[in-house]
Amino acid sequence: MRRILSSGTPVEIIEGSSERALVVVPDIWGLRPLFVDLAQMVADRTGWTVACIEPFPGQDLPGMDAEDGLAIRGAALRSITDDALLGDVTEAADLTGKPRVGVVGFCMGGMFALKAASTGRFDNAVSFYGMAHVQEAWQGPGQGDPVEMLGRPGSARAMELVGTEDPFVPSEHIDDLENAGVTVHRYQDAGHGFVHDPSRPAHRADYAEDAWNKALAFLAGE
Repeated sequence: MRRILSSGTPVEIIEGSSERALVVVPDIWGLRPLFVDLAQMVADRTGWTVACIEPFPGQDLPGMDAEDGLAIRGAALRSITDDALLGDVTEAADLTGKPRVGVVGFCMGGMFALKAASTGRFDNAVSFYGMAHVQEAWQGPGQGDPVEMLGRPGSARAMELVGTEDPFVPSEHIDDLENAGVTVHRYQDAGHGFVHDPSRPAHRADYAEDAWNKALAFLAGE
């Protein structure tokens, strides 16, 4: 079911039967059928209500190659503030009507899931290879550093699932997350994006299954 937040941001909601919900923040390519299917998978496995937001409302990239698309999205990220995107994430949580809500994100979305942990709205936050620090090319006014934000009082517990060969989350940044209290699971020799998109060369089916099991257990409070 497609809903529109007060900001005009679309959110795809899949209703579940339990009292728990999950907000999903997609990667830099935004809300697309891959993430609707992912949200349905989580709902089917858990019974949770799942809400998946569009991080880039009104910005389509039809027929654009990866390099040009990343340049456009990078420019867009420089103008996105935490107040705006995290406002959408928390409003999506409220829209589920569930008393217990977690948040999960992938790549750029994982970075914002870590930031969302600091809002006090979520029980648990899971980041699949989300950046510990905002990439230089994405930095702009109104953005906080994920690691610093995780230190705020009342932050939710957080988990990071990351490959040891991920250039966007180097080993020293993984250490920063652990030092900030994040539960980290390292996947040996895995690169960036090894879980959520089976069409990517980086996908590792064995690691993906293990990572999902760990993530869903963590989000359930186990």
